[in-house]
Amino acid sequence: MDTKLVDDVFLDQVAFIGETLGPFYLEDPKLGCASEAFAAIGSLDVDETAAAWPFVEESRAVTCLSKMKEGLSDGTDSEDLMWEFRRLFIGPEAKPAPPWGSVYTDRECVVFGASTLALRRWMREVGIKRLGDDNDPEDHIGLMLLLMAWIARNKPERLEEYLVGHLLTWSSHFLDELVDAAGQPFYEGLASLTKASLEGVQHQLGREVEYPRYYR
Repeated sequence: MDTKLVDDVFLDQVAFIGETLGPFYLEDPKLGCASEAFAAIGSLDVDETAAAWPFVEESRAVTCLSKMKEGLSDGTDSEDLMWEFRRLFIGPEAKPAPPWGSVYTDRECVVFGASTLALRRWMREVGIKRLGDDNDPEDHIGLMLLLMAWIARNKPERLEEYLVGHLLTWSSHFLDELVDAAGQPFYEGLASLTKASLEGVQHQLGREVEYPRYYR
């Protein structure tokens, strides 16, 4: 990576994004382990947080964070919020915007597709252990955000390779799909903020991404 563009502040900011946003894609707001994180969004000062949010223009961050806070107006025990998380990320019905990269980049639109296996192979080659259990495809957006944070903190020399070769290839496409699919303001705002943040990281790196064909 270009050391003129990447320093400890940049790496800390990338890690912050992954560690802050990743759990919201993985944790049930009512039953999961991220209840404090959900509660923090519900009580945050939107303007103050938006001014400090890395890689995102302030007015856009205000819009995204306001949506997220609006979605938590009834608290983390909201049935509406809980059922929307389950509709989007758990099922059992077909998910309107599946959170796995290979669903969009594999001709058969399946989980554990070619791009998942490519990510798994890359992780093995560079000595990175998988997050989650063996039943979770590695290219779940929540796991990939958390992995981005881990790489920024522990293997920063591999961060650009990970972003350009594995995460940014599909994240914006998926997050656009999630914005359209979300029926609850929290998840609409979350998707928009995640997209803006990752695209801001890419802009900071100044790297082009080779986008695959999307089959969904």
